[in-house]
Amino acid sequence: MRRRLLAGAGLLAFGCLLASARAQVDAPIVAGRQDVAQAVREGAVVIRATTDEAEAAGLIEGFRRLHPGVAVSYAKLNSQKLYEEFLAEAEAGQGTADIVWSSAMDLQVKLVNDGLAERHVSREAAGLPPWAVWRYEAYGITAEPVAIAYNRALLPEARVPRSHADLLRSLTQEPEAWHGKVAAYDPERSGVGFLFLTQNLAVTPRTWDFVRALGQVGAKLYTATTPMLDRVAAGEALIAYDVFGAYALERAKQDPRVGVVLPSDYLLITSRIAFIPKAARHKAAARLFLDYMLSRDGQARLAERSVTPARADARRPDDPVAAAPNPRPIAVGPELLTSLDQIKRSRTLKQWRRAIEGRAAVPPEAPGPAR
Repeated sequence: MRRRLLAGAGLLAFGCLLASARAQVDAPIVAGRQDVAQAVREGAVVIRATTDEAEAAGLIEGFRRLHPGVAVSYAKLNSQKLYEEFLAEAEAGQGTADIVWSSAMDLQVKLVNDGLAERHVSREAAGLPPWAVWRYEAYGITAEPVAIAYNRALLPEARVPRSHADLLRSLTQEPEAWHGKVAAYDPERSGVGFLFLTQNLAVTPRTWDFVRALGQVGAKLYTATTPMLDRVAAGEALIAYDVFGAYALERAKQDPRVGVVLPSDYLLITSRIAFIPKAARHKAAARLFLDYMLSRDGQARLAERSVTPARADARRPDDPVAAAPNPRPIAVGPELLTSLDQIKRSRTLKQWRRAIEGRAAVPPEAPGPAR
């Protein structure tokens, strides 16, 4: 009996130790007073992002008001360039930026999956939808529609496509009317462009028909939404396909030449993912900034610039995503890695190139041996 009691006590003690260890592993790493004091000592937070500084201006201003002792350094880069420069910085071993915030969701998830992100269980995480948080390392900051922008003055309302299917039909049936007047992402040069291509393919295989139609009308290809909207506003393009809805909606508020359509057949909802690198030079300041990005106030400041925040309680009453009939959020998680397999990526881009050049489709691969 005494042996049983001793064994039971030992197991109980081991269980308590195990529970304590688990609690320490799973304990939220939140930005408290220590972080604030440490962040002030660090004196700065360095952010590298794909978001235009104008769209992030309110967010940065709100953070500066809360933490005037922490200087904010913000630089905007193309998604592919951001990815490559971050990797080069990490490999150099001299420390990296403190927040990496990119719209190329798949590239961000790859960096996190490769072990380059710091785990930070933000106290604000409870306010996010489940699809926006992965391993408390990657956070979806926004929930933005992927839209179609058009020139109001040059495109009669009757010709404005209201869905992907409408646009495909119009491009196919009236190629002369659209020739040289369509702007779209280049998936070979833009991480976001490749993401949107693979996500459209996940919804419908008719995406290849759409790519062929883009080729037939001589679509102009870009690496960012802003120049596409510039071409639409100037009348050099009638349509800009698969652009960031946030940029398009904000431009439409200021420029009556620009109109915006959220496709009715399905609406991709994309997110700009942020994480703190393990090699960040100012980690306490990074935790403060990430918490603020996820806070109701920080998210509401993004909403002021037509950027739909991930938090539903921070959205504006007139936010268009709430009324979207068929929203399809792109979840932050490992599923995004599938399209980045180098063989699959190469094959997808090869098929895209052939389709847009009007050449025959690549025949399906014969099944290989199981691995």
